[in-house]
Amino acid sequence: MKKLLLTTIAGMALMAGAAQASDTVTACLITKTDTNPFFVKMKEGATAKAAELGMELKSFAGKIDGDHETQVAAIETCIADGAKGILLTASDTSSIVSAVQQARDAGLVVIALDTPLSPIEAADATFATDNFLAGELIGKWAAAALGDEAANAKIGMLDLAVSQPTVGVLRDQGFLQGFGIDLGDPNKWGDETDPRIIGNDVTAGNEEGGRKAMENLLAKDPMINVVYTINEPAAAGAYEALKAIGRENDVLIVSVDGGCPGVANVKDGVIGATSQQYPLLMAALGVEAIKKWADEGVKPEPTPGKNFFDTGVALVTDKPVEGVESIDTAEGTNLCWG
Repeated sequence: MKKLLLTTIAGMALMAGAAQASDTVTACLITKTDTNPFFVKMKEGATAKAAELGMELKSFAGKIDGDHETQVAAIETCIADGAKGILLTASDTSSIVSAVQQARDAGLVVIALDTPLSPIEAADATFATDNFLAGELIGKWAAAALGDEAANAKIGMLDLAVSQPTVGVLRDQGFLQGFGIDLGDPNKWGDETDPRIIGNDVTAGNEEGGRKAMENLLAKDPMINVVYTINEPAAAGAYEALKAIGRENDVLIVSVDGGCPGVANVKDGVIGATSQQYPLLMAALGVEAIKKWADEGVKPEPTPGKNFFDTGVALVTDKPVEGVESIDTAEGTNLCWG
């Protein structure tokens, strides 16, 4: 009898442990890569918040920016594993929509981080920087920094990918509008007719891609004097290409991200100004939203007047210009990717 009682108690304990494990809310984080410092910081924020809330976090990433297939496979894995929600920075913002719908049909809440889907309503919510504003800030700054010479600028546009994901389009178009250039179709880049634009090339959002794209544009016009870059790794590559021909000191480079290495590059004069984002905050808020969906069945609401939850942006430069609000690199370093 005693042996039977002990066996029963042990069995009940195992069942209770299994029930407790099954009650743990699982969230998935799917980023474009796991090497870009921006996404490393995003994972850090998601991991810390999941631990704080007693959740399980499973992380996935593409091999390179643009690796759509790996992201689709990750979504399928999250559905099969019984996750309650997915945080996604999509490489291909249009093609991923069918996989996202599959997840939503299975009862998962899907939250886009940083990069809105196309259409934005394809996700349950989006937590992001106002990427158009981020581009507009660096465009306004560059035009003001050049003064009258902005009318004679020769601009190289270092974009993200030929698939034109939303984040790349928004930043590109924001920069051009901020600089004072008339846009073509605001839903794509590369159709503007302003003669100041020397050309567009793609970088895959990394340093090597930035270097090659800059070399390609310099082959078209070696006197480019303004360079827009999709992010700071691409900006670092562009700088190396310019340095190789002795022009690193007379070309104005602007970018978006505001990561700690990027802010250091602003301080060192590699980048003139950058728009700072807050990926750790994006990811932490996203994890909280998945927990609320699991516990209460409530989805997050967008910022009033916008179709996404705005996590903020600030222009970082040590050369402020009149009419464009900014913070210096000391403050940017304190805030970088919080």
